[in-house]
Amino acid sequence: HLGHKGMAQGVRNFQDEYYHDEFIIDSWNSIVKSKKDLTIIPGDITLETPKHYHLLDRLNGRKIVGLGNHDLHQHVRLLLNHVESVFGVWKYKGYIISHVPLHPKEITKYRANIHGHLHHGRVLDENGNEDSKFVNVCAEVIGYRPVTLEEILMIRQRKRMLNEEIG
Repeated sequence: HLGHKGMAQGVRNFQDEYYHDEFIIDSWNSIVKSKKDLTIIPGDITLETPKHYHLLDRLNGRKIVGLGNHDLHQHVRLLLNHVESVFGVWKYKGYIISHVPLHPKEITKYRANIHGHLHHGRVLDENGNEDSKFVNVCAEVIGYRPVTLEEILMIRQRKRMLNEEIG
């Protein structure tokens, strides 16, 4: 949600959208160092405008973007000037990556569904526990910085252990 005042100030409690965007860029670049590093962004680059796409050029590494509900299809050509590619749903190393969490029946053959969209929300299983087959990687959940696949595995393991303690 680059350049989005309501998200920056309302949901994420930054003083303004400029500070929000600069914090994300600095946090990103503190993790992603190499031009060869690949980062997958599961959508909502901006709020239905290409006006802030240029900020993507300041993020280190290669970027692939999953289109979110606020990423308009008519802007894809402009977005492709700043990222390597875009996708709707992408399969990667046994995971399925999407903007919106997929239906549980759609992910049975995958390790997990890595997704965004929910901000602080969680996907719950039939017992009301957080479902370890879903990993929310919204910026505010992961500390406004990219996470590695290894970190995602640790997040899933913590969820499983918590569910075992509760169950």
